[in-house]
Formats: sequence, structure tokens, C-alpha cells
Amino acid sequence: MGALLQFVGDWGHALAAVLFAALGIFLLRRRDEAPEPRLLAAALLLTSCWALYVSFGGVSKPLSGIGESIRNAAWLLVLFVMLRRGPVGRSGTTLAVGAVYVAVAGLILLQTFTDLVWRQLSPDSDLHRALLTCSLILRMMTAIGSLLLAHHLYTAWPSRERGGVALLLGSLAAMWTYDLNLYAICYFAPNRVNELYALRGLLMALVAPVIAVGLRKGMSGRLQLSRVITFQSLSIVAVGLYVAVLTAAAVLIELIAGPYARLVEIAAVFFMAVTALVLLPSPRIRALWKVQVAKHFFQHRYDYRTEWMRFGETIGRPGDDAAPLGERVAKAVADITDSSGAMLLLRDDRGGLAFETHWNWSGDVPEPVSPATVQRLEKSGWIVDLARLKGGESALDLPGWMLEDRRAWALVPLIHYGRLIGAILLARPPVDRRLDWEDFDMLRAAGRQAATHISEAQGQQALDDAQRFDEFNRRFAFIAHDIKNLVSQLSLLSRNAERHADNPEFRADMVLTLKESVGKMNDMLARLSQHNKGRPEEPRPMQMRDLLDHLANVRGRLHPIHVTGAAPPTLADPARVEQIIAHLIQNAIDASPADSPVELRLSADKTDAIVDIVDWGRGMSAEYIRRDLFKPFSSSKAGGFGLGAFEARTLAEAMGGRIAVESKPGAGSRFTLRLPLAPQTDRKERAA
Repeated sequence: MGALLQFVGDWGHALAAVLFAALGIFLLRRRDEAPEPRLLAAALLLTSCWALYVSFGGVSKPLSGIGESIRNAAWLLVLFVMLRRGPVGRSGTTLAVGAVYVAVAGLILLQTFTDLVWRQLSPDSDLHRALLTCSLILRMMTAIGSLLLAHHLYTAWPSRERGGVALLLGSLAAMWTYDLNLYAICYFAPNRVNELYALRGLLMALVAPVIAVGLRKGMSGRLQLSRVITFQSLSIVAVGLYVAVLTAAAVLIELIAGPYARLVEIAAVFFMAVTALVLLPSPRIRALWKVQVAKHFFQHRYDYRTEWMRFGETIGRPGDDAAPLGERVAKAVADITDSSGAMLLLRDDRGGLAFETHWNWSGDVPEPVSPATVQRLEKSGWIVDLARLKGGESALDLPGWMLEDRRAWALVPLIHYGRLIGAILLARPPVDRRLDWEDFDMLRAAGRQAATHISEAQGQQALDDAQRFDEFNRRFAFIAHDIKNLVSQLSLLSRNAERHADNPEFRADMVLTLKESVGKMNDMLARLSQHNKGRPEEPRPMQMRDLLDHLANVRGRLHPIHVTGAAPPTLADPARVEQIIAHLIQNAIDASPADSPVELRLSADKTDAIVDIVDWGRGMSAEYIRRDLFKPFSSSKAGGFGLGAFEARTLAEAMGGRIAVESKPGAGSRFTLRLPLAPQTDRKERAA
């Protein structure tokens, strides 16, 4: 054995000894009183001792064979205890299998005796060679018997519980399979066995972690063979076979072609390389390869976890450059079956299914599916296999274009809470096949999930539309309230015109009032526009007394208004403040007798400017103020909209102010508007 093989063999067995010892000590520290874990820990520790002895002494030392026999006996005892105390022993008799255990144990004893004898004889004697050959045969028989017992225990174990013992029994089977091949090669070709002896330590080092995973509670049942790793591994194997075939072809050409061998080899390599480059990237070849791998290596066609993760990632793909939701939904469902395209049909106003969008599906916009067919799809919820429909197996009335299009493969209904909101028409995959029960279940679940996403998007769109309508209606309601106030002013103006038409001062006031009314109406139209969001201007210092005097002059032409008091500059939006006070003044005028003036009292405290709008009209009850005053569409006036006080309070709060009310029935009302004062620096700058 060379130095490299000696190094690999020694350190491989040393690594295996460390891993088995650590695993055995871990089991002993768990302090489980049951015999199975203790026996298993003993077997692990004995295996560690055997590997450690081999790493120091090598396989040629006398105790290496005896240590291997003790290791095998310990593992067979573990299997026997599992057989007797596990589900297999509780379900029936194990007498016949117990006889096999006894026979294998007898082989181990005989093998141990043989090893002790032949090592005492001279290597040149015929008896030595005979006993050595007998020892190899006994070791092969022991390995075969152990494999049979491990296989029997696995097959007899209940199928629902095999996940808990699969890795342990698989690891033991790998160990004994390696031993069987090792001793078979040693029997037939003893000069070529050194490499296998050296690599056995590495195999045992790999077996230890597998046993550890199998012993961890619940872990073995969660381990599954990855489809991606399987696909890639088999692809690597296929590439290796391709290289082997290419090498064999080159050798064969060397033997047959003679002097033209080089030319033929170049041509063959060129042809095979070009063929591989053309065929391997083909979607059809890749799809066929995936289908064959899934068919022969896995119980189910789909890797459900991977499919649902890809489904969710495709539909929920963020970013401004993402495709529209309908196209993402069509692609997500198509990717499940590897379909080459998909078409999304959604419910229209007449109850049919109309074309909405597509993914990788060209052609003209098709005619819709009839409402009668939609009702049948909604009632059944079935996936429609169009190949069977074309064969006459169903009388479902689908449009002619869907039955005539060779690409059409399956129609997946999108059902949300029992209502069909759409359907997805899938194109045939690169490898055409018939739909089976697993396809139906997967597409049905995907269809319901896709329906949820589409229904949510439709609901969000409807909510956005409703919010836009609500915003428009809110602005219109405020405008209607202001129009009512203008109509009241113009009505009063028209009544006074009959008595004071000859008065030049009245005619001048009437012209000014009409101009202001026209200006306010234009402002209302601008506010009603969808491009006007009604945002207030930035607050700025303003003189509240100037605004009150202006409003008193305008409204005083129609009803007496008195202004008193003063206040420092206020930090507010002048247009909004004017709108608030105009609402409150109009409410006070409407509630007051014709000869009873409305008072505007201006004052201030340390933080706020205070405006009191006082009338001596009919007043309001405390209950009405508490429950209805500031609610929209609630008014104490006949024909009122109930928006003046609501809008006034909303505008005041938006500027950091507030409105308070004091009123008694028959004694009038006092509305108090408080707005923050401008900072001292702004006041000084304004005064300067």
C-alpha cells in the first residue's frame, strides 16, 4: 500500500472513530432508560473502537478482524432488539427470523475462531491458505446475512413509521454492502484490494452523520430527496455516460478505421458535439427529461413546496417594471404544468368570459364564452380537459375557436367563494401528455389561489373608484352648501331690490354683492374639479380684524353685523379662515330675527386668537350640540345640508385650531373659533 493510501486509510478510520464515539456518548448522556438507546450507544462505541484500532494498527493486525466481528455482532443485536420490541414483534411471531439471527451469529463465532487459528499457522502451509479462504467466505456470508436481516426489518416495519428507521438501516446496509464487495474482490483479486481497505474509513466517516440524522427525533421523516439535486445529479451522470460513449467510440474507431482513424474520430466528435449543442438546450428535451425523472424517481409529479413558492413569487413580483397582475397570474398557473402559454378570461357584464390578457399567446382577440357555459363551469368547478372535449367525451358548449386551436390544452376555472370570476386557458406543454388526477388537484388549488388575487385586485380597484366618487361627492356636498348660502343671499337681495331699487347706494351695494357672488361661484366650480384637491395654503401671519371688517361690510348689506375687539396677528390660511367665519356668520343670520344683529367679538389669550360669533336667535339644545351639530348631513334648519358646522370644524382643526359652542334654546348661540397666534418674530416683522 502506497504512502497516500496509507494516509487516507489511517486518517479516514480515525475520523470515523471520532464521529462514532461522539454519537455514542451523546446517546449515553440522554439517560434514556429504554434498552434500545443503550444498545445502540454500545454498538456505536464498539464501532468507534474498531475504527480507532484500524487507524493505529492497520487491517493486518490480529485484532482488526476480531474487532470487526464484535462490531457486526453488536449491530445485529441492535436489529434483533428492534425486531422484538418494535412494531414488528408486537404484530406477530418472529421465530423464523430469529433462527436467521442465530445462524448469522454462528457465522460470526466461526469466523472469529477461524481468524484466531490461521494467524497461528505458517503462511506457507496449505492449512493457513485454506483457513484464510474460509475466513473470507465466512465474512461474505456474514455480510449477506446481515443485509438480509436489515432488509427484512425495513420491509416488515409499518410503512407509516419507516421514516424513523430508514436512515439507520440504510447506513448499516451501506456498511455491509461495502464489506461484501471488499471481501469478494479480496477473494478473486487479492492484489487489488488495498484501495478498498483504505477507502473503507472514509465510508464509515460518511455513515456516522447519516445515522446521527436518523436518530434525531422527527428529522428522518422530514428529509426528502431534492428534485433539483436529483435532476442535476442525473444530468451529470448523463454527461459522464456521454463522455464514456465518446471514449469507447474513439477506441473502437482506432481498432477498425486503421490509417483513417484520426479523420473519422474528428468527424465523429464534431457530429456528436454539434448534436448535443442543438438538442440539449431544446425546451422539449428538457421537459421530457424532467418528466422522466419525476416519473421514475418520485412518487408525485410535482414538488408542491417548490411550485407554491414559485407561484407566489411570480404573482407577487414587486417593482415598477413588473408585468400587470393578469399576465403574472396567467404565467404563474402556466409554469406549474410547463405550459408554453396562457390566456386569462374574466367575467364580463353579461355574465360571460371575455378576453382580458395573455402570456406568450399570440393571435386575435377571441369571442367570449357564453353565460350558460360559465354557469356550468361555476357549478361544477372542474378542470376542462380540451383533448377529451375534442374527442366528444363531453357536451360542454365552448366557443369554436377554443376547440379548434391546437394550442389549447386545459381550461382552469377561477372560483372565489363559489363564484366564477374568470378562467385560464393553458397551452400544451412541450411534451404533450394527458391530464391526470394530480394535474387536476394542482390546477384546482392554483385556480382558487389565482382567483383570490384577482378578486382582491378587483375589490381594490372598486374601492379606489368608490373613494374617488366619495371625494367628488364630498366636494359637491360642500359646494351645494355654499350654493345654498349664495341663493339665500341673492334671494334676500332680490326682495330688498323691490323696495330700494331707486336708492343709488343700494344699487351700488347690489352690484358689488353680485360680483362677489359670481366670484364665489367660479371658486366653487374650481373646487369641484377633479384636478383641485382642496389643499390649504401654507399658514401665514394675518390680521383677523381686517378679515372680520371685510365680512361685516359684505354681509352687513343683508343683515346687521357688529365687529368689536382686536388681536395680534394669527398664523392661518386667510382663505380657509374666511370660509370658516362665513359659514358661522351665515348660520347666525339664518337663526336670527331680521332686526337682531350678529356680533363678531375678537380677542386673544397667550396662545390663540379668539373670534366669537354671537346671535340671539332660536338656539340649540345641549343634546343636539353633542350628538348632531358637527355631523355631516344633520341640520336643524328646514332644507339644510348640515355641512356648514362640519366643514368649519374640519378646516379649523386642519390649521391647528378648534371650535366650541355655547347655546340655549330661545336664547341664541355663541360659536368660538380659536386659532394659534403667529410667533413673536413674525409679528415684529409684520409690524416693521
